[in-house]
Parts: sequence; structure tokens; C-alpha cells
Amino acid sequence: MGTPHKKLNSKIKDFINKQKIFFVATATEDSFINLSPKGMDSLKIIDDNRVIWINSTGSTNESSAHVQRDPRMTMMFCSFEKEPLIVKLMGKAKVIHKKDEQWKALAKQLPPMEGARQIFDLDIELVLTVCGMAVPYFEYKGEREDLTEYWKEQGKEGLEKYWTKKNQKSLNGLDTFVVEKNIN
Repeated sequence: MGTPHKKLNSKIKDFINKQKIFFVATATEDSFINLSPKGMDSLKIIDDNRVIWINSTGSTNESSAHVQRDPRMTMMFCSFEKEPLIVKLMGKAKVIHKKDEQWKALAKQLPPMEGARQIFDLDIELVLTVCGMAVPYFEYKGEREDLTEYWKEQGKEGLEKYWTKKNQKSLNGLDTFVVEKNIN
């Protein structure tokens, strides 16, 4: 049985800050459930009930499409070494695009990221800690630089072409607004 918390405490914050990967789940009532791994030093804890993370451009844009129709989001962090633990952050998220008023202030709090397409701002309603004893051990070997290098090579024009071709709609045809809200 998990232990619910109304907010992040210092122990949970320390645990989250040490993780190299986290997982994000979103869905709308009529869409596929999306579950994505995230990494690349893209997350920041703002306070006891709020985290933000910057999202790199990828092959789909499901989380953005979902959150703009239904703000529910769950983030999960797992310990793959030492003491077992799983932390789930459940709440309501907002999608922040480059043209949105909040972008500059939030982006300053995160490391710059090649290919960044949006920032997610999660208002945490429930923190759940569970044992994690079934999670296997894995060894962290380092960050993959492939995506960062790819977006460096593509440049702004290549990134915008990719958004136009591949990131405007979710798999279920939901709008992501990535072009309208990111391209000047």
C-alpha cells in the first residue's frame, strides 16, 4: 500500500533531484493513454506542490495535446539503485509554449535545451510513495547526446519544419498548437 502526501517533503525532493529519468502519463477521455520517459536534466522543483519540466521535440506530441484538453498528469520517479522507492506526482498541468507570457520566466529556471518545444507546469495535488521492491537494478551510464546533436544540426528552420510536419496533431488527431504558439 502506498503512502499519500499532500506535498513534497525534503526527503522526496532529494530523491527526485537524484533521478536521471522520470515518466509522464497523460490521456483524454477519448485518446490513447500516453506514457513517456523523460530525462536530459529537464526538471525543476519550484515548491512543495509544483514542478516544471522542459520537453524536447520528439516523434509525437501526445502530452501537449492531452494536457491542453484534459490537464491531468502523473509523473513517476523510480529508484533503480540502493533503496527501493517509487514516487508519483499527480495533478493538473499546463502547457507553456514559447509565445506564452510565462515562457521566459520559466525557461530561465531550466537548463537550455536544443529542440525545446514546450514547458509543462504541474500543480501537484497528490504525492504517492510506494515501495518499489519489484523495480530491478539498473546502472546509469550517462546521457545520450543524439537528440541534442540532431536539433543542433537541424537549426531553427529544421525544427520548425519538423513541428509543422510531425508535431501539430496527436495520434488521435488532437491539436497541439506547437506551430501557432512557437513559431514567430
